[in-house]
Amino acid sequence: MDIVTTFFNVDVLWRSMPQLLQGLWRTILLGGLSIVLGLVGGLALALVRLYAPGPLRWLAIAYIDVFRALPVLVWLVIVYYAFPFVGIRLSPFASACLALTTVSSAYTAEIYRAGIEAIPRGQFEAAQSIGLNAIDVMRDVVLPQAVRIVIPPLTNNSINVMKDTALASVVALPDLLKQATQAQALAANPTPLIGAALLYLALLLPLVRLVARFEKRYSAREAR
Repeated sequence: MDIVTTFFNVDVLWRSMPQLLQGLWRTILLGGLSIVLGLVGGLALALVRLYAPGPLRWLAIAYIDVFRALPVLVWLVIVYYAFPFVGIRLSPFASACLALTTVSSAYTAEIYRAGIEAIPRGQFEAAQSIGLNAIDVMRDVVLPQAVRIVIPPLTNNSINVMKDTALASVVALPDLLKQATQAQALAANPTPLIGAALLYLALLLPLVRLVARFEKRYSAREAR
């Protein structure tokens, strides 16, 4: 059996493609939702860490440190298999979304924090001197500049979240990887796995190039 027939069997790929596309849709849905929730949660965590009273600040720091140190797969297995013992039962999709979001928000919080702290203190003082309160300063002056600074690392983190959706297959979510492994087992041929890899590349390569473009644009602006 030659390598083309083994790994690039067009007939097997064609028969498995509907199953792979169903998995791709679930992967995009899971990744997109987790990214959006992670961006919102990360911003909230960053603001709490920077400006909340002491106890809340330490709680935010503890959350960020724990979930940045905890492997996503370990946390996903805990959410899906251990939470039912305390009466919390989540579907595979909800479990994967919760695990990805909680970990993503911890990384996103540190990205936001770095962007906010990169804004010169003089801009805070200038905004306050013209009568803006703390909320207006953050919303109208600081965050717009900080977000522009952190777009490249935020996009990079989003790519990592989308890649981590493949871990959802361990909790029986029929995502792209799970569908590919099932199709591979049915066909007794690894071609569906190659098809899944190509679909992941088609999904993520444009985002990788987008990150490079953002970084190049930001570097050029900093050099002026």
